[in-house]
Amino acid sequence: MISVEEAKNLLNQHQLSGKTGTVALDESLGLFLSADIQSPIDIPFFDNSAMDGYAIRWQDGQSSRKLRAETKIRAGEIGNFTLGEDEAIRIFTGAPIPNGADTVIQQELVSIEGNLFNFDIENFSKGANVRKKGAQNTTGTLIAKKGSEITPGMIGLLASVGLDQVPVYLPPTVGIILTGDELMEVGEPLSFGKVYDSNGHVLKTYLQKLGVKAIEIAKSIDDPDLLQSQINDFIQRYDVLIISGGISVGEFDFVKKGLENASVKELFYKIKQKPGKPLYVGFRDHQWIFALPGNPASTLTCFNQYVKPCLESWMGKSNTWQPTGLLPLKEDYRKKQGLTFFLKAKEQNGSIEILSGQESFNLISYGVANCILEIPEDIEFLPKGSMVKFYKW
Repeated sequence: MISVEEAKNLLNQHQLSGKTGTVALDESLGLFLSADIQSPIDIPFFDNSAMDGYAIRWQDGQSSRKLRAETKIRAGEIGNFTLGEDEAIRIFTGAPIPNGADTVIQQELVSIEGNLFNFDIENFSKGANVRKKGAQNTTGTLIAKKGSEITPGMIGLLASVGLDQVPVYLPPTVGIILTGDELMEVGEPLSFGKVYDSNGHVLKTYLQKLGVKAIEIAKSIDDPDLLQSQINDFIQRYDVLIISGGISVGEFDFVKKGLENASVKELFYKIKQKPGKPLYVGFRDHQWIFALPGNPASTLTCFNQYVKPCLESWMGKSNTWQPTGLLPLKEDYRKKQGLTFFLKAKEQNGSIEILSGQESFNLISYGVANCILEIPEDIEFLPKGSMVKFYKW
């Protein structure tokens, strides 16, 4: 049995990187860039107006100007407009600046007399309200770095330079095997001695939140031959295999032997932690294999602490093993030495509250928790206000 720190160091040292490819811009949210992005064009693509107003040619030394204003240019208008002598051109936001013009006077600061308008030139400067070509970026400018997460804001940036495909680290494909004779699907009447499957739904949702789309879930009764067949099948077809349950040392726990039979190389088995001690992690070729304890809190804790960082690293994210941060405890806490505790908690108003219902079967606290709190194995007592690591969902 190894410590939490040893387990995370081993996983970090054996990190696997996913394949790269291109995806449609609208399908890229939450993924990570696999290459730097240089802009293929200047943005703005042409000089344009930042205001509704009047385009003029700036002339120094005049306190006021009275010009003809007979022409209009709208945003999106295609044409070759040239500013005449003693002329202003009515212009709208985003419209191209006409030849010979270099300044835009906003409409609310102009007085109109027929086709003539007047303004006080001392209130302005040359170039006012003109967005110059390339002011955001010029062709070839680095606008997004490799490894950056694609956010809604980045999608807007990439769309603004005309990119409809982006290079990314492709999410892994994931197969999930849920073990146990006792499992029933939600929506069915619950039979005596049975439990509803929650792990499958939680794992699928968590994977989707990470950007994984290719997910298959299968159930296996406690039969070693059937389980072996499902392990052999999934390990041939998926980048990542996650098994829930059947990994302890009970009479009907067949997972570890099944993985050995499938030529999975064990990285470690069992961690000095609560919940989730009987966690198994291995690899085969370029695949991760995780066997998680079946109790719901153990499954969720192990996924959050070990599976999630591995998958995020696979997808190009950096610093995946870092906690979200440190915050003070809302109350005293006491435990025994020897195990790292991961506790369901709520981060609120700048402090961390440890929730009741910490048993590995109990999901009531998971319904309101928004983070997991880590208390190291060598700690017995933490007074109120102690700074502790926490991990957001």
